[in-house]
Amino acid sequence: MLNDLKNAFRKPNNALTQIIIINVIGWVAINLIYVISPSFFKTFSKFLFVSGSLTELMFHPWTVLTYAFSHHDLLHIVFNMLTLYWFGMLVSEYLNSKRLISLYVLGALAGAVSYILIYNFFPGAKTGMGGTMLGASGAVFAVVVGAATLMPNYSFHLIFIGPVRIKYIAALLVLLSVFQLRGMNAGGQVAHLGGALMGYLFVVSLNRGTDLGGWIHYIIDGFTGLFRKKSKMKVTYRSKVAANAGTNYANANRNSVNAGNGTPDQAEIDAILDKISESGYESLSKEEKQQLFNASKKEK
Repeated sequence: MLNDLKNAFRKPNNALTQIIIINVIGWVAINLIYVISPSFFKTFSKFLFVSGSLTELMFHPWTVLTYAFSHHDLLHIVFNMLTLYWFGMLVSEYLNSKRLISLYVLGALAGAVSYILIYNFFPGAKTGMGGTMLGASGAVFAVVVGAATLMPNYSFHLIFIGPVRIKYIAALLVLLSVFQLRGMNAGGQVAHLGGALMGYLFVVSLNRGTDLGGWIHYIIDGFTGLFRKKSKMKVTYRSKVAANAGTNYANANRNSVNAGNGTPDQAEIDAILDKISESGYESLSKEEKQQLFNASKKEK
């Protein structure tokens, strides 16, 4: 079982599974510690759950992120992970795994900042907010709203209801959080709304050519690079491989043009699909998008 878990975690371009696995491991660890020693759990939680107190936050600044991988209640993690899976699949497929990670992290940070600001600068809102916050809800709301902003008319088939466009599902979840701001979990609802706003801004900015999560990609690449084995291949060999790949693509494109029908052949389509898998649909040039469109018309 442990080997299966490791293999699932290590698969490339598998950010969604990795995030879910980390959350599940966190939930198991937190509950084990709570059962074994409730007194130690109280101390331990300060190192994971984000506090509304600026003094506490000063000594545990990393909690603005770790809280989003921490759950205590079973229903809490089940709802968050199921929602993350449904909407995260769309983000991962159309924007790639790296951007799913950056959207999740930015949503978590936005949720924490929203909670801390409201807690400290609106004293009247402290009732029901509690002193600490945990759970992935803020990050999940960022993914939900991000997916709905990216593809508002995509539909999920809900049990007993049928197909429902995800923009309506996202709108309903946001409205529910607004309605519950005066409830027992006001702090959580504030985090939901902060994450939702970040999800919207993330996709809108991306459509305008700005990747808000670029700095996160840079940090992750730098960190993983420390543990990546350096290739023993010579630079000249890599250059030949790249040159051959470019030549093959150019030949495929030339063969398509020579065919005279304006429709790209299978080799060219495979190259475009590989590019989508690696960098997302938005990385395609106008010509590549047109080629993909022409191929889809041919299939019809």
